[in-house]
Amino acid sequence: MADFNALIEGYHRFRARGWDAQRERWAELAEGQSPKGMVNACSDSRVDPAQIFDARPGEMFVVRNVANLVPPFEPDSAYHGVSAALEFAVTQLEVEELVVMGHGFCGGCAAALTGQFDRAAHGSGHFIAHWVDMLNDARADIRARHPELDRAAFREMEMAGVRLSLRNLRSFPWVREREAVGRLKLHGAYFAISDGLLHVCDEASGRFVPA
Repeated sequence: MADFNALIEGYHRFRARGWDAQRERWAELAEGQSPKGMVNACSDSRVDPAQIFDARPGEMFVVRNVANLVPPFEPDSAYHGVSAALEFAVTQLEVEELVVMGHGFCGGCAAALTGQFDRAAHGSGHFIAHWVDMLNDARADIRARHPELDRAAFREMEMAGVRLSLRNLRSFPWVREREAVGRLKLHGAYFAISDGLLHVCDEASGRFVPA
């Protein structure tokens, strides 16, 4: 994609090949949505959940943000975009599956590990630094074990972000309650851009295994 004109060209291709080919599906969706799952993914342009999971329109409720993080439950008056999307998906759409999908070469996780924006001003990385400081505990542990910050360290941070988000999901009472009675299932996943493989988190061991 070069510019906005390229987006418009893409839209015309969609109208010719996508919308027309699935006109009945779009007619159904015009009446409302009823996705069975929600995916919390990174905003990174390389990891589109709909493409990775080969999903049709209306199959997934998706929220994307820097480093695919889910914040903890904080019932205050601040603005909480991810929490609002989560609340809508769980309590209004009543999704049955929640997936947190991390990925390789994540810039947000790299920023958390290196601390490159730790003292940045607004407009220069302050918002990024504050968002990814959720990973500060993981950073301290990983830095202690990988002082050279090799690729293994960055991969560990990317996977740590998924585990943290799963823990934070369970801090929301209406997520925790639904999971306890079997109405909702939580999953962690990791997409490796370099080889195109998806890994799934085994929460009992904390390890990620190929799907």
